[in-house]
Amino acid sequence: MPNGTTADSPSAAHIIADKIDREGPIALGDYMAIANNHYYASKDPLGEEGDFVTAPEISQMFGEIVGIWLVDLWLRKGSPSRCHYIELGPGRGTLASDALRSMAKFGCHPTVHFVETSPVLKAKQAELHPDAIWHDNIADLPDDGPLLIVANEFFDALPIEQFVSTANGWRRHLVARDRSKFIAVPSEETVEERIGSTTSGFPEGTILERSPVSVEMTGSLSNCIAKQGGTLLIIDYGYARPGTGSTLQAVKDHMPLSPFDSPGTSDLTAHVDFHTLANIARTRMLAVHGPAEQGQWLKSLGIDQRAETLMAAAPKEADAIRSAHQRLTHAEEMGCLFRVMAVNAIDWPEPEGFSYGEE
Repeated sequence: MPNGTTADSPSAAHIIADKIDREGPIALGDYMAIANNHYYASKDPLGEEGDFVTAPEISQMFGEIVGIWLVDLWLRKGSPSRCHYIELGPGRGTLASDALRSMAKFGCHPTVHFVETSPVLKAKQAELHPDAIWHDNIADLPDDGPLLIVANEFFDALPIEQFVSTANGWRRHLVARDRSKFIAVPSEETVEERIGSTTSGFPEGTILERSPVSVEMTGSLSNCIAKQGGTLLIIDYGYARPGTGSTLQAVKDHMPLSPFDSPGTSDLTAHVDFHTLANIARTRMLAVHGPAEQGQWLKSLGIDQRAETLMAAAPKEADAIRSAHQRLTHAEEMGCLFRVMAVNAIDWPEPEGFSYGEE
């Protein structure tokens, strides 16, 4: 999660190189954290003029559906008078704007809390949500009512660790310097005890990924929901079952590049391990639903009908609306790649949209 930087701050590449020179090869998670902290603190990466586009920026329909999903749970729970909308990494505040507008139509007016540390994005969020409350981390979220937590493309940017199978056992991937370039190298010591699963039967060169930061954050959020009630809605790209191979990737100007090229100037992400996050939530006695494919989830909640309504109201925008709908739902675009998972307090209603997507 980004920390503030200034125009006079050293580049992420300089910070990383200096750390390696002083300490030797560093953990991949440390490399990723430094790079993304600098990246998000120094620019607005969203939109066609940025490096990537998220679902809320594609169409208002996405945030409206999220809002309808949340308010449906709130209504069926009995419309608790004190509740909080929490968004993790809310980008420009677009999703929150669309979601809260939909919720307000049904009488739901939660307090608004954003977990964000990028000064650039905070300024954008404040334009749409001047009354929001900002938090640098999840430790000081409100504790006096149910939490309606949304995490859209948030967990994919959290640091990961990688472990590689070698002829001499499992080693941790570290980042070292090769002259002016950064490269991944295996650690000297074996780390079987850190992998947390069986270490036998994998061919040499197999890579396993873990995200301790994601596990810790999911555990903390789950504790809050178990105590206060509410839901955590995670929307991201990832895998429903444990897998192998590196998913670390970088995007700049809407194009992929090596994660080790120019850290701090591109968006570093990795696929989200929904299976592990679901198991963490279950240990807190929470109900887990999904993950379901984003396209099917949106369709089951009425995005087709919403698109038709918008096109009828604005015929000149019909092509753009139709294109956005396809981008969000089509199997060859975001429809299958992105998944949706809900974590609910055990005494909250069963959420809509997951009857076909349960594990």
